[in-house]
Amino acid sequence: MTVERWLLLDQEKLEPAVNMAIDEKLTDWHRAGQIPPVLRFYGWAPAGLSVGYFQRTQGKIDYEAVQKHGFEMVRRPTGGQAVLHDDELTYSFVISEEHEAIPKTIKAAHKLISEALLVGLAKLDIEASFAIPEAKQTGSGTAICFEEPSWYEITMQDRKIIGSAQGRHQGILLQHGSIPLHMNATELFDLFVFENARVKERMLRAFGGKASGILDLIGREIPLDEMKKAFQDGFAQVFDVAFEELTLSDAQWDEIHALAENKFRQESYLFSR
Repeated sequence: MTVERWLLLDQEKLEPAVNMAIDEKLTDWHRAGQIPPVLRFYGWAPAGLSVGYFQRTQGKIDYEAVQKHGFEMVRRPTGGQAVLHDDELTYSFVISEEHEAIPKTIKAAHKLISEALLVGLAKLDIEASFAIPEAKQTGSGTAICFEEPSWYEITMQDRKIIGSAQGRHQGILLQHGSIPLHMNATELFDLFVFENARVKERMLRAFGGKASGILDLIGREIPLDEMKKAFQDGFAQVFDVAFEELTLSDAQWDEIHALAENKFRQESYLFSR
């Protein structure tokens, strides 16, 4: 039996707008039948604050603080809340909703992808589990992604260690995932608007028990390439596929840079909600 072959795009740190443009172009190219499903790994330089596609920024994000820290802000083509991408490994996954491996519901698809992440963590000797929020849990209204785990996100020692967001557009599923290696909660909380300083301090104190960088919890370093390979193998095992490297052409890079400039760097798009 022939094993289905998917693509792996392994990249270094890139500008926030370029990162989002790459992920959107991957969905376009996959929709057009030009490429098979893609798993991508990357980082951010400078560090970036990404906000969800539907997320309101006015009165929620302190944009001046974002700029003061030297970060860049970008709007993702996926849902969810704001994420600070700094000392982390980021993944994206692009696949057709009609692919036989993908469940029809968002929650079920999210669970399957999380299974691949759990397998990857196990290969790194990291014991983690699914987040299963209580049925009656009420949201805090927070703008911060790592404040609360959603269904089937990954936790360790009751702390969220991987934050994921999914979007579906014209038949294509795109999932983003943030895997913090180390987390600076004080810096993170500087980027948001709070009712007053007391509320900010209270939420900051509580945050330490809700989320963490993976390496902070396990107390040892893992080479980034080793981590990428473990997650790649996790996806290969769960989806029963093999990966081959994707190299972007000059023409594809031209498309990416045009999209980054004309969409993701535009304040009219960034502050559209």
